[in-house]
Amino acid sequence: MSERTAFEDQPPRTVLLRNGTVHSPADPFATAMVVENGSVAWIGSEGAADSFADGVEDVVNLEGALVTPAFTDAHVHTTATGLALTGLDLTGVPTLAEALGRIRAHAAARPADRVLLGHGWDASAWPELRAPSRRELDEATGGRPLYLTRADVHSAVVTNALLDLVPRARELSGYSADAPLTGVAHHAVRAAAYDSVTPAQRQGAQRAALARAASLGIGSVHECAGPEISSADDLTGLLGLAAAEPGPRVTGYWAEAITSVEGAGRVRELGAVGAAGDLFVDGSLGSHTACLHEPYADAPEQRGVAHLDAGAIAAHVIACTEAGLQAGFHAIGDAALSAVVDGVRTAADKLGLARVRAARHRVEHAEMLSPELIAAFAELALTASVQPAFDATWGGDEALYARRLGTERARTLNPYASMLRAGVPLALGSDSPVTPLDPWGTVRAAAFHRTPGHRISVRAAFTAHTRGGWRAIGRDDAGVLVPGAPADYAVWEGGELVVQVPDTRVANWSTDPRSGTPGLPDLTPGAPLPVCLRTVVGGRTVYGGPNG
Repeated sequence: MSERTAFEDQPPRTVLLRNGTVHSPADPFATAMVVENGSVAWIGSEGAADSFADGVEDVVNLEGALVTPAFTDAHVHTTATGLALTGLDLTGVPTLAEALGRIRAHAAARPADRVLLGHGWDASAWPELRAPSRRELDEATGGRPLYLTRADVHSAVVTNALLDLVPRARELSGYSADAPLTGVAHHAVRAAAYDSVTPAQRQGAQRAALARAASLGIGSVHECAGPEISSADDLTGLLGLAAAEPGPRVTGYWAEAITSVEGAGRVRELGAVGAAGDLFVDGSLGSHTACLHEPYADAPEQRGVAHLDAGAIAAHVIACTEAGLQAGFHAIGDAALSAVVDGVRTAADKLGLARVRAARHRVEHAEMLSPELIAAFAELALTASVQPAFDATWGGDEALYARRLGTERARTLNPYASMLRAGVPLALGSDSPVTPLDPWGTVRAAAFHRTPGHRISVRAAFTAHTRGGWRAIGRDDAGVLVPGAPADYAVWEGGELVVQVPDTRVANWSTDPRSGTPGLPDLTPGAPLPVCLRTVVGGRTVYGGPNG
């Protein structure tokens, strides 16, 4: 938005925080911090803090609490997250029978909803190992329209009543008479379902999602919008809400392929920083739509779906680079990632490698990366926007990934350690509502990856979930608490601070402050996660107590 809002016109107060632990590379022993005009002004020791006491408006006694940079969730669907928080969420439901019971109760509780909306079912975790049938859904809803997305949001089950609202869906690719909808058919019914959401419902969902993010110490989110995911009104409404009210910063991406200056102008008019996010090159592993070089282990006749080829990818990257926009893609399968690399290389051949690298184009998910693809990501400076909770939820030798790909291929997924060693920039996120907003859980999932060789240190994961998100949008001066940086921070109640590394052959943490490395909470599986006491964005409190 070009004009200032009432919230923006409220000047942030000058605040001294003291008697705690400040996570800062500027001073690993810091216990105090001064915030002025929305930026970090000073970081240092408790004794030196006394000299600031008379020059500040507020003094906050941290009482031993930890202060860290606020998290950035680099991949969020805000409205869908809010609808799940305020509506029907089947995440973690253990059986098909219980899911149908929840649907039945939700339908009874929402008699005025024109279309019933829900999210989160995962038949791979149910004893029945199948999705609910259309007949079962018709019975559970009393014949009302229902749109219910799988956990990965790449397929959905629907009632006949919803299909009747979109008659052409039965003729589109991805339609099945009694199986989850995918592809074009899924996009058509999703558009109809979300068209039923009123502006008031949408804004309420967005507020709920941003409030949840703030309560978890998240100071920024990257909204991955697009014509096949949400709508232009949804994106512009969210950006306007975020500018007008206290809450996390929202950076918008619009997932529409462009080939011209006019297309780039459309992206900018929407307030997006790039034509990126969920611009689909393929689908998901759970829905058998991620595009693979070799067939699925549990569906030998399938190799997934390719939505864009290398030529289309190159055209998009060239247009974005020339327009000064970030390009980006959703790519999970190895064949899809190969197409991305081939397309970006073609763009680099035309425009010059340095120019393409400087644009910091990004790839969402990037799960099936071979060593050759990792090297290409590093060469092309492609940011990998990744979701460690995917591995925590579906990784390991007995879970979904192993069933879809076989154990050996599944063990190659999400190779974070190799990516960091090669110099691939990482930004961590949730893809909420696919997996929940949970920043410390995300850091833990990266540090304790189900494949030990892919684990990274807690410090590296934390950096990717804070500074990495800012770097992914072209900002190198934020996401870290040093003088001059934006005062986006969170205050935490937690246990002992340690320095954890991924090597489990030896004691994997140290509490010796002489290392000069700032500690972080113990995230060993089973240890309680830190509790957020306050979140501050630009020097203004957006969650917690009244003082900054």
